[in-house]
Amino acid sequence: MACLLNKCLYICKSIKIMKNNYLFSLLLTFLFSLTLQAQESKSLAKNADQSELGIYPNPATQGKIYITSKNTLSKEITIYDVVGKVVLQTTITNKELNISSIQPGMYLIQIKESETVVTRKLIIK
Repeated sequence: MACLLNKCLYICKSIKIMKNNYLFSLLLTFLFSLTLQAQESKSLAKNADQSELGIYPNPATQGKIYITSKNTLSKEITIYDVVGKVVLQTTITNKELNISSIQPGMYLIQIKESETVVTRKLIIK
């Protein structure tokens, strides 16, 4: 009888522990989802800023690209090759960027304008 009572107490304690673990897991899931929602809101705000910056033509064929934005601020431009090496770094105050010194290929172009930073793929033919 004492053995049965001990087993019942053990099961009750296990259920209580499982219940606590379930509540803890539920709380963690809730907090994690709040964090994701906050980060998603930040991403949406950044994407709105990123859509303000445009690059054309892409692919580039004439040795020049044009960078458009709603602002007329200066832009810091960095172009990386596929292994991450900087192939061009400059600051422009107008829309035109001379890329005639860069070999044909695929690159990443990073544009910094004020607080906005955008990275895009650039193809040079």
